[in-house]
Amino acid sequence: MRLQHVLLFAAVCVPTWYLFTYFWPSLLLSVYKRAILARGFGGGPVPMNTLATVPQELFADPLHPPASAPKVATTGVNRDTLYTVGWLDLARGPQVLQVPDMAGRYYSVQFTDPSKNLNFAYVGSRTTGTGAGSFLVCGPGWNGGVPEGTARIDAPRNSVLVVGRVYVADLDDLPVAHALATQIRLEPLGGREVGSNA
Repeated sequence: MRLQHVLLFAAVCVPTWYLFTYFWPSLLLSVYKRAILARGFGGGPVPMNTLATVPQELFADPLHPPASAPKVATTGVNRDTLYTVGWLDLARGPQVLQVPDMAGRYYSVQFTDPSKNLNFAYVGSRTTGTGAGSFLVCGPGWNGGVPEGTARIDAPRNSVLVVGRVYVADLDDLPVAHALATQIRLEPLGGREVGSNA
């Protein structure tokens, strides 16, 4: 009788563990996506192919957030980097990521495939330097031209999570860091001068 119970327990637990391990990251990213697209950081929805930065007030006092701030923006207390987030839908066409001159300040912009929770590219002080830059983010199979002076990033899927971080030395540095973070932006490729595809 005990062996039957052990086998039954194993037959239930092993598949449950695999399902949890496989689906949990995707489920969390799905909840995060809905929260960002619906409420942002409390200032209203963040449209697809747009980036939003944590408000200075929320960063300065995360333990006493404004009533409008959603739970997703207040669950972690981060005291040294400002977050900028957004979701890309590259089926609508490539997006150009513009970053300002960070003048030696640490920053990073990570690109994540939400279907696998896999980071496939980084832009930032450790990978591309701290100077101003322009990066074309393309969906799978896109073969158009790349604007001159723009680096190409190929995404494995059309849906991409973008998470940017900008270093904040202290509260006195917050306005400068926030101004830089809000200059990290996206714009559609259309209307830009396009050169040969490298």
